[in-house]
Amino acid sequence: MRSKAYWGYDEEFLAGCRDELRLRRDEVAERRTVVAERDGAVLGVTTLDGDPPDGRLGLLFVEPDAIGRGVGRVLYRHVMREAGRLGFTQVTIESDPHAEGFYLAMGARRHSVAQQGASRALPVLVAWPVRPEPSWSVAWSAGGPTVHVGNVAEFNGQFAGDVRGPDHYSCLAAFCGPRPAMLVLPQPVDDWWVRDLGAALGWGEVAVHSGIAGDGRVSEAILDRPDLVGQLISRGSPVPWGRTAAFEPIAPSPEGVVEAIGRYESKRHAHALFRALASEHPGIVVPAQRQVGSRRALARELGPGARVVLKREYGVGGSGTLIVSPETAGLRALARRWADGVLVEEYVAGSDSYRDPTFDAVIDSDGEVHPVGVGLMDVDGTAYRGVTVGRDVLPEALTDTAVAFGVAVGRALAQERYRGWYDVDFVTDRSGRLAPVEINLRLTGPAVAFHIQAALDRLRGGHHFVRTLDQLPLGARLPAGPLRDHVARTTRKCRVLGATLLVTIPTAAFDPVPYLGVAIAARSKRILEEAETTVRGANAALAEMFSDLRAGLRDSRGPRRRRARPRRSSR
Repeated sequence: MRSKAYWGYDEEFLAGCRDELRLRRDEVAERRTVVAERDGAVLGVTTLDGDPPDGRLGLLFVEPDAIGRGVGRVLYRHVMREAGRLGFTQVTIESDPHAEGFYLAMGARRHSVAQQGASRALPVLVAWPVRPEPSWSVAWSAGGPTVHVGNVAEFNGQFAGDVRGPDHYSCLAAFCGPRPAMLVLPQPVDDWWVRDLGAALGWGEVAVHSGIAGDGRVSEAILDRPDLVGQLISRGSPVPWGRTAAFEPIAPSPEGVVEAIGRYESKRHAHALFRALASEHPGIVVPAQRQVGSRRALARELGPGARVVLKREYGVGGSGTLIVSPETAGLRALARRWADGVLVEEYVAGSDSYRDPTFDAVIDSDGEVHPVGVGLMDVDGTAYRGVTVGRDVLPEALTDTAVAFGVAVGRALAQERYRGWYDVDFVTDRSGRLAPVEINLRLTGPAVAFHIQAALDRLRGGHHFVRTLDQLPLGARLPAGPLRDHVARTTRKCRVLGATLLVTIPTAAFDPVPYLGVAIAARSKRILEEAETTVRGANAALAEMFSDLRAGLRDSRGPRRRRARPRRSSR
């Protein structure tokens, strides 16, 4: 009653609330009552009413002199965690109008209005319980802070024979852990980027070392700075994008991990493993694959005119993979370029709606496989562009097949002593079967989406859909300040829709053809689609604005005139 009176209600109104707010002795256990106390004094009380799956936040009141000191936040988060543990999927809040802002700030969404008497309306909100931390997240981070190292170019270069960096993709390493304590990135990033991410994902303070390796050789740059090595080891578990021989002196891998990576990042060895496992999985079909060792042999393979996929043994993100059809120009020249040990794989004519599924998982230190989830990738030709993850992004039958086969792959990798993150990518054929096409023994683009999803589920409860767009055209190159302003405006537009916008790749904003990597999260596919349209529209408007500006400048100068050039002397 003291807490209710804090908002200035008169005695008559408070008297009418007394019976409604009374907590009777026999209800204390039934309503799951919890108090917040300090030094024996009760500072607040809350109840979780009802039975799963839908519950109600019956009471949440704080002593007036403790309001604004975090007591309400502690009680609210406790209720949401407890609701998740007990199996609630939704909690309804009939809020005092003065408290609505608090609940909105905590992540609840306004649902409707309840009429109380003839002249008083109460906002009704919906909140989503926080589920227990998934086992894969605990296995990945060991329950503690992590240090994220963006050695993407270094990882890819160990197979290509040359490190070509830095790589904008390295920024994605920032997302792959629940509580990053430090980020080590090859390219410089602005402070606002990490601060905004930390605020949205609940990271807390993060130490950032960026711009340390202009050539992408991150491990060498770290080892050249003993002070950085010491900080890196002391701040948490080092998590590189992928394990490499160059990274071993910094944080050695468990025995056998680097060797397993070299073996199964190979598309040839991955294919052999797929064939060995497929007979026990009826929903799996493994496309035929042959290794070709000469230009003449490759020309014969391409001669019949069937569509095939050419694969180099190693390649990431679609590099080293080419779809060839009778319409492909320059087949003879292509045969010369690709003849050295190329793999020729049967082309799988996929279904349109669910063509490119992926399955991610973590193998813990004991060799147990922890499924992370399935996603639907956006693949342009053979190039990965992003992914959507969330409940029901794939039909149940495809999900079950991908998980069962992906776990079987993980158990085989565990027997080969691999430990860490991995994924299996598929193509869905026209009959609804999954054709596995490669294994990645490292962090992946989908891994970023899964970590963002887990972070938002942890903070706000419920289930989020997350879509990543790794190369979203920006429209114009902007200085750091205006770029942040553009991102902030677009983020606010998404928030109005009920979506969260995160910039995942900021460094490409200054390329000659600028783009951003982004992630969009929402609790429904409809909102996800609306937010993506909003983001694309905002970037397109930026491009249009600068297009109009360039046209205006040309008009203001009038017609261009050719200037006479002085002739040079033959001397």
